[in-house]
Amino acid sequence: MKKALFYTVILAALQVSIGAIMMVIWRLVTGEDPNPANNVTCTIVTMTIISVITAALFLLTKWSVVSPNWIRTRPWAVICWSAVAAVGLLVPSLYVEEMTPELPNTAEETLVGLVSSAWGYLVIGLMAPFVEELVMRGAVLRSLLKWHENHWVGIVISAALFALIHMNPAQMPHAFVVGLLLGWMYYRTGSIIPGVVYHWVNNSVAFAVGHIAIALAPASKGEITLAQMFGSDVRVLMAVGFSLLMFIPALYQLNLRMKK
Repeated sequence: MKKALFYTVILAALQVSIGAIMMVIWRLVTGEDPNPANNVTCTIVTMTIISVITAALFLLTKWSVVSPNWIRTRPWAVICWSAVAAVGLLVPSLYVEEMTPELPNTAEETLVGLVSSAWGYLVIGLMAPFVEELVMRGAVLRSLLKWHENHWVGIVISAALFALIHMNPAQMPHAFVVGLLLGWMYYRTGSIIPGVVYHWVNNSVAFAVGHIAIALAPASKGEITLAQMFGSDVRVLMAVGFSLLMFIPALYQLNLRMKK
């Protein structure tokens, strides 16, 4: 448990400290305002540096262990169903989010800036899935599974830490639910690859929808309701039902094909 908390604190400390240092350096070198709300380029560069340093630290110290053994078994079906599960959970998750009280979105300006830029995909779609899985499953959950004999205890704790590390209340409920699924996938396979694939598809679709929404209606700031997306409440319910018809079979197939 102590190791899991240590790894989580290290991740948070890297995000905060490197972010602060980069803001100072950016202002000194360019003379520009490094505030995420005003400078998307600074945000992208900063988050890229954070991701690279975090990945390097966890790999070099072997806090996270990456092995090719699982992928050598050619688990292509698991990888494909991971992607299907990610697509299938998006609409139901957004529907539940819209039906529950709105939580403070402390990272709204940063996210809008990233989504509005094509280069933002480098951070959201590529680096975040790998680095977050490397740390939260490859280090945090791995240590928790050794700490407690009941694997679900470790999965739930890691999902809660995964939600907290986003440091944004608006993202935490979805992050917790997804964290449970990603934790289960890691427990069953012993590899971060299924989680990286799921995470990549989830973030890529969310980025694409937000990017298109901003391009079509800049005033929307990437926020679009399901009713606006599908045209009516009835179509929203149909979309939720169709998505579940993807997600539930995907879960079944993953449970069938993933081997511990």
